[in-house]
Amino acid sequence: MNLSVVEIDQLDLSLVSWQWPFAHARRGEIDAYFSGRRARSPQLWNGRVLLAKDCRIGGRTLTGACFETDFASFLAWRDWDFPDPTVINCFAMGALRSSDGAFILGVMGGHTANPGRIYFPAGTLDPSDAAGGRVDVVGNIVREVAEETGLGPDDYAAEPGWHVVQAGCRIAAMKVLVARASAAALAQRIRDHIRADKKSELADVRIVGESGDFDLMMPPFVTAYLSYMLG
Repeated sequence: MNLSVVEIDQLDLSLVSWQWPFAHARRGEIDAYFSGRRARSPQLWNGRVLLAKDCRIGGRTLTGACFETDFASFLAWRDWDFPDPTVINCFAMGALRSSDGAFILGVMGGHTANPGRIYFPAGTLDPSDAAGGRVDVVGNIVREVAEETGLGPDDYAAEPGWHVVQAGCRIAAMKVLVARASAAALAQRIRDHIRADKKSELADVRIVGESGDFDLMMPPFVTAYLSYMLG
């Protein structure tokens, strides 16, 4: 898959009230599918999440309209190969970069919806990220980085702008977070956080300083971004 990386200045996501036809029309199938997934991974929770529609890039700004749905509908839509292509999973990732230039990614735990996959810290947008009809994507990143790695805003500096990678019905918006510590020190600190957190979503971390560090468990949009940033 040949994916392009687009540099933008900002994300402008609104919150709208909209009933997803897919979630309504296939409710029975969705609930049955989620029950099967929970039987294998009991920690999965059918909370509320935000997906998007009408996404476009213009004038170095990504705009879109987010709507609320349940996690079960999102998971079924994703796992069934996106039967409604008008909807987008637009999400943000904190691209942690060490003081010595390497990127730090997390390995998802076996109890999560993405076991073994390797990503930057991230989480699906949810209603707590919205206020006043707007979606706070930066706030989502700060929260997810803290939950997954134990790192707070004092541990890194966020670079201006974003890098966007669109892969089908996914749009990943990467925000570079330059940490004040080396890759080795960051990896150790995050591993300590994982061991201390009995509910950690991460099983381990990976240090990526060159293309030889890529892993097949990294989704194509992650390796496309890393290739762009590492040259």
